[in-house]
Amino acid sequence: MHLDWQIKHYNDLSLNEFHDIIRLRLEAFVVEQDCPYQDLDGKDKKCYHVICRNGKGDIVATARILPPGLAYSDAAAVGRVVIEDEIRGHGVGHELMDRCIRFCGVEFGNSQIRISAQKHLENYYGKHDFLTTGKEYLEDGIPHVEMLFTPINEQ
Repeated sequence: MHLDWQIKHYNDLSLNEFHDIIRLRLEAFVVEQDCPYQDLDGKDKKCYHVICRNGKGDIVATARILPPGLAYSDAAAVGRVVIEDEIRGHGVGHELMDRCIRFCGVEFGNSQIRISAQKHLENYYGKHDFLTTGKEYLEDGIPHVEMLFTPINEQ
């Protein structure tokens, strides 16, 4: 499977790219998970967006990277992680997280990365060295757990 990856700040996204990112997020989070929520929270405009395209140029995976101070005062954050249903289970999600972590290391230095993970994905994020903080909660009716990645030289 041929995939093309890019990371762009919101200001550098085309209208079509932002449209396709939002379409994929709504398809997964609102339709598939039957969870109506306010996706457009105003933070996208200050974020970097990871874009994965298939060989036809369609966006099939995405995540947003929030600079330190935007969601958490002490850490960067990764959120809105979504992989199109048809390509799940082929390692794309792991590549997506690896790219997010590497980008944060380059862009934000030794900043920790905090995520709000759906509870059933705790082991998935654990494979990328995210550790639970012990904080569990319901977000939009779905069990979540707060997790934290600490760069190796900060541990």
